Amino acid sequence: MDEAGTRLVLIPSYNTGTKLAETVRGAIGQWQPVFLVIDGSTDGSADHVTPHPGLRVLRRSANGGKGAAVLDGLRAAATQGFTHALVMDADGQHPAEAIPQFMALSAAYPEAMILGVPLFDAAAPRARVLGRRISNVIVRWLTGAKIGDALFGFRVYPLAPLRAIMEASPHMRRYDFDAEAVVRLSWCGVPAFNQPVSVRYFRADEGGISHFRYGRDNFLLARMYARLAVARVARCFRPSRH
Repeated sequence: MDEAGTRLVLIPSYNTGTKLAETVRGAIGQWQPVFLVIDGSTDGSADHVTPHPGLRVLRRSANGGKGAAVLDGLRAAATQGFTHALVMDADGQHPAEAIPQFMALSAAYPEAMILGVPLFDAAAPRARVLGRRISNVIVRWLTGAKIGDALFGFRVYPLAPLRAIMEASPHMRRYDFDAEAVVRLSWCGVPAFNQPVSVRYFRADEGGISHFRYGRDNFLLARMYARLAVARVARCFRPSRH
């Protein structure tokens, strides 16, 4: 494969409604191949995605969460020799037109994770923006790295180290995927390159769908951060190797 041919776009999707087909079309128009992982969807959204030579569709029999869908995509990509994956959400919030720029940055810094830093518009929910700021502070403390945003899912990952840490852990399968991936990759020595990018929140009448649940998902994040904090302290007491 040439340099461009080692990178793919990976889109996990669960009940994304009408935005899924639009998101896939936009991604294919900017980059190929695109791997779409249908994570046990029951809304028929995948039936409206037009087949394309540059599109591969993977289907999970049951919903396992974003991280589980991403891991299935990474496994499939690894068998075909891909080295990097740009992960983006299926709900239309992430800008497909930014894909070539992120892929170019990944080619320039192949050892790094290219992290999107969201530029919010007025439609962004205030509670989620505030929660994101709190997460950013925690993740910067956990890693000691200049992480622009801990939760934004528009990113290019080096495939091998991400797959390795996911295969070795029972965690990172649901909403906790994005933040824990950044932390554990940082601990493995993978540097972060931060790149600002626009994000758009759609209203329900515009086809916007959100599976975020404030109580459930904030509890999941809090539990994850507590677990990682314990791991960070343990790392401090781990004997150094010479």
